[in-house]
Amino acid sequence: MRDDSQLLIMENPDRIAKLFSSCKENGRAAFVGYVCACDPDFETSLRVCRNLLENGVDLLELGVPFSDPLADGLTNQLAAQRALDAGCTQDDIFRLVEEIREFSDAPIVFYTYYNLVFSQGIKNYVERAKKVGVDGLLTLDLPPEEAEELVKASKELEMKNIFIVAPTTPTWRIPVITNTASGFIYYVSREGVTGERDDLAGDLVERVDAIRKHTALPVVVGFGISNADQVRQVAQASDGVVVGSALVNCISRNLSSPTLALEQIGEKATELAGALGVK
Repeated sequence: MRDDSQLLIMENPDRIAKLFSSCKENGRAAFVGYVCACDPDFETSLRVCRNLLENGVDLLELGVPFSDPLADGLTNQLAAQRALDAGCTQDDIFRLVEEIREFSDAPIVFYTYYNLVFSQGIKNYVERAKKVGVDGLLTLDLPPEEAEELVKASKELEMKNIFIVAPTTPTWRIPVITNTASGFIYYVSREGVTGERDDLAGDLVERVDAIRKHTALPVVVGFGISNADQVRQVAQASDGVVVGSALVNCISRNLSSPTLALEQIGEKATELAGALGVK
């Protein structure tokens, strides 16, 4: 890896805060794009990430392949399985970030599960993630009440911990989550798992406003957002819009043609970014 990628990391200690500040100044929401790392293989995944970042994605959310992804719908489950079948290891995930850092300074967040962190040693995992250029950890199955050790290690190394608020989260618990979180809050707009949906939740504005009463952190909205109209609506209510399955499907539909997959995912990203007013 070139030394200039390390320089990028050192010069930008809080890329997430800089991104949301810039988006606020420009009067738009951030575009958070999700793909599973190493889907369907390392080299294609690297090209996919570059394509997304060159076509409007502001923050890259990298799914870390896991054998039991409880929060994921079928689209993302299959993406993780493809990556694992291709031989993807934890070393490959970190190497992927290293290589992305050679051409991009965009924030990167790991969308992961706690066993993948815990099994490597919490402090060791955070140190390694920080060293390669990861900005935040969204550890899906780790509630804030049980996250003390991870949060402590993350604060010491200036790693952000993103936590989820769901439609089923009771009002009393929202400040418990927001007081532990850093970087941003991830609001899951639908009950259930990830996946494309035909419509948006009717109470989205009220739910986001309820979260904002307890935190100054940006609030991003994800799960089920798949087209430009939905992105436009969610952007009016939030600080960021997360699209995942609609991007991953561009890969799954074109497994025999990586070139076509890249073309379609770039077109999809451009279309969605356009709904945010991204140049």
